Amino acid sequence: MIVAGFGFRGSATEESLADAYAKAGTAHVAATVSDKVAGAFSAFAKAQGLSEKGVSAEDLVVQDTVTQSFTSLAERGTGSVAEAAALAAAGEGARLIKARVISDDGCATCALAESAE
Repeated sequence: MIVAGFGFRGSATEESLADAYAKAGTAHVAATVSDKVAGAFSAFAKAQGLSEKGVSAEDLVVQDTVTQSFTSLAERGTGSVAEAAALAAAGEGARLIKARVISDDGCATCALAESAE
């Protein structure tokens, strides 16, 4: 199973998320921080036919990320919300297959992880 993890600003639109996703590749599941599973994220996932998965803040901070965003570190305790969400949602033993990419408007990031199964 491939999971697309997302990090995004409050101002991100469905189009922001779709742009980041298009740059990353395709997946079966869209994941982000549990408190952001709503609004533009839910609309994006539904439009893409992806199931949604929320990841707890605790599960984010224990993931090793390839990239490091000072904003993500300060606000969420992880170098990349997108990478951490993808890895956490893909489960134990998951591996990152696409490091985070950024939407053209700078409001959303997307990374891909593959489950060990």
